[in-house]
Amino acid sequence: MSNISIKSPADIEGMRVAGRLGSEVLDYITPFIKVGVTTGELDRLCHEYMIMVQGSIPAPLNYCPPGYTPYPKAICTSVNDVICHGIPGDKALKDGDVVNLDITVIKDGYHGDNSRMFLVGKPSILAKRLSEVTYECMWLGIAQVKPGAHLGDIGHVIQQHAEKNGYSVVREFCGHGIGKIFHEEPQVLHYGRPGTLERLEAGMIFTIEPMINAGRRDIKEMGDGWTIKTKDRSLSAQWEHTVLVTETGYEVLTLSAGSPPPPAFITDASQSAAA
Repeated sequence: MSNISIKSPADIEGMRVAGRLGSEVLDYITPFIKVGVTTGELDRLCHEYMIMVQGSIPAPLNYCPPGYTPYPKAICTSVNDVICHGIPGDKALKDGDVVNLDITVIKDGYHGDNSRMFLVGKPSILAKRLSEVTYECMWLGIAQVKPGAHLGDIGHVIQQHAEKNGYSVVREFCGHGIGKIFHEEPQVLHYGRPGTLERLEAGMIFTIEPMINAGRRDIKEMGDGWTIKTKDRSLSAQWEHTVLVTETGYEVLTLSAGSPPPPAFITDASQSAAA
């Protein structure tokens, strides 16, 4: 627990602003995600919007954790069997593709991190269902957040829901604490046992971002050192929000006018706890 920061009221307000801006980039880019657009063009548009309209900074650009080369683009675009960290380029989206856009902005030193799935043209029933179940997994995890709960509670409900639907949970990547630092403690696993790992306290802020595969959970890293794919070439999906632990429950910080609504089974009680 000593390594997990409890955010001050000023920090929380800064994170609210950054989170909303991160979500608004996804709102902005949504109409451009269609058959024929390249992932590099989506990156260019998002980058310009952050810099020119928001006055924010793309956190991924030149991000270089130990053992990596600097990430070369402003956003991540993960298409079909790419689990995460897909690098935008000349690839044009095709009818039936699914793509995750992972957006993190920095505003006044604070990071707003979120991602959404997009279905291009006429996706398969499998693709739509995988995206839907992954979205449900994220919200089931969010609904566990309150003081006194454990990180293991989040991972448990996500794993249960994914596996119940015949899918698998990626183990090598997880959610993370976030604030003025892009990635900090705690690690938020998307699998596990209830009542285990760190106990949640008001003022913690972290991401919940399950990566769910239609096939097996095994991964492979591509030669660019960043792109992660499913080993069996099955489809993968991911959704992400940044979440604050409040005195009574949770507050999702990465919401904006265009955010998809929570699933119907997220009860009025859990939504009121987020207020």
